[in-house]
Amino acid sequence: MVTPLALLQESLGALVDTREASLEEARADRSGHSAPGRPLAVVHAERVEHVQETLRIATATRTPVVVRGAGTGLAGAANAGTGEIVLSTRRMTAIREVRPDDLLAVVEPGILNAELNAALAAHGLWWPPDPASRDISTVGGNIATGAGGLLCAKYGVVREAVLGVDLVLADGRLLHLGHRSVKGVTGLDLTSLVIGSEGTLGVVVGATLKLRRLVPGETCTVTATFPGVRSAAAASAAVTAAGVQPAIMELMDAASLTAVHALLALPAPTPGAAQLTIQTDGPAAGVEAETIAGILRAHDGVTIVSRDRDEGERLLAVRRSMHAAMAALGTTLIEDVSVPRSAMPAMFDEIARIEREYGLTIPTVAHAGDGNLHPNFIFDGPETPPNVWAAADELFRAAIALGGTLTGEHGIGVLKRRWLAAELGDDQWELQRRIAAVFDPLGILNPGKVFDPDA
Repeated sequence: MVTPLALLQESLGALVDTREASLEEARADRSGHSAPGRPLAVVHAERVEHVQETLRIATATRTPVVVRGAGTGLAGAANAGTGEIVLSTRRMTAIREVRPDDLLAVVEPGILNAELNAALAAHGLWWPPDPASRDISTVGGNIATGAGGLLCAKYGVVREAVLGVDLVLADGRLLHLGHRSVKGVTGLDLTSLVIGSEGTLGVVVGATLKLRRLVPGETCTVTATFPGVRSAAAASAAVTAAGVQPAIMELMDAASLTAVHALLALPAPTPGAAQLTIQTDGPAAGVEAETIAGILRAHDGVTIVSRDRDEGERLLAVRRSMHAAMAALGTTLIEDVSVPRSAMPAMFDEIARIEREYGLTIPTVAHAGDGNLHPNFIFDGPETPPNVWAAADELFRAAIALGGTLTGEHGIGVLKRRWLAAELGDDQWELQRRIAAVFDPLGILNPGKVFDPDA
């Protein structure tokens, strides 16, 4: 009997990688989670046809497939284990088309977010999604997880920035979903269904992206320190309630701020102090920055406004250094919950309660402009301790009770699948599983992730 590996090697030759180092790398992502066992092989697809052929072989042999980009995920969704084919799109990096007149680009999934924007800048354009991993994460990975980032308060997340996708189904068929026009409501919105589906519905091999023009103008940065994180959260909610629209509004609690200052060798912040970093842009940047500064001062924020773009980037570098600061403290479980913006003070109250009850320190940063919090659990060793999972369980349920969600941008993957039904309810959870089965009737795409009934 011909094995799946032999069929792959016969059909795709040197694109099939069975080196031990490659297989080991494909087992893990940046969440700290590793899949059990050893993948069958890594297929380094370079063209759409390579993806189609891999999936035809996988369907014929009933072999599971895990799609992988740069491996920067934080939920274990692209980790491959025993007997699974790793389908890597990292070599599919072409920018097929840029249309400044239509404000769109057509790209392959393996291009890095930052590399795409560097190329678009020559056309006076940019793609707004701005995840913290922008320098190392792929556009395909951004689409698979429905990524957000620092700029999403004003410019939205991936779901608002994708017009269409080219999708290869589990049996190798190629679909062209969506449209190139700004508007389009023909039939069900399958493009939006694919965004955030974490490789369970098909393989994205191309994307039509909605772009914005680079508009010259002032950028202002406002920083404010507060006596505690609750007052900082209340101040950020007040900015939103006032109708001002900053491009970036980031919150760091005392523990995260202290860790980053230590990493960057900056003077230690005031004990217990939290910080908001807010950036405005465009023609009204100066007026908006002064309005925001007034709101922050009214909420006991010690506030500074800078109109220097370079200084603003240096201030934002403190926030962008969060992941490195956490890694310096130990193994990190980076979590990702979202609540309504007005509920952020209550969510920080819940985090403080959980810290007290479990004897933990949970450094937390937040995209305060959209209510997306990233609590971090720090521990020693490769395995997440039971008390950390128990604390995380309380945290997830608190976010849901406040009208929020388990994940704002990291996805479900492996790490959160056990809580999915708690948020969706049994009926919706079952309906979503059935929808996935329509796209992938044999269940070979990313099995054990997201919808696993045995989780």
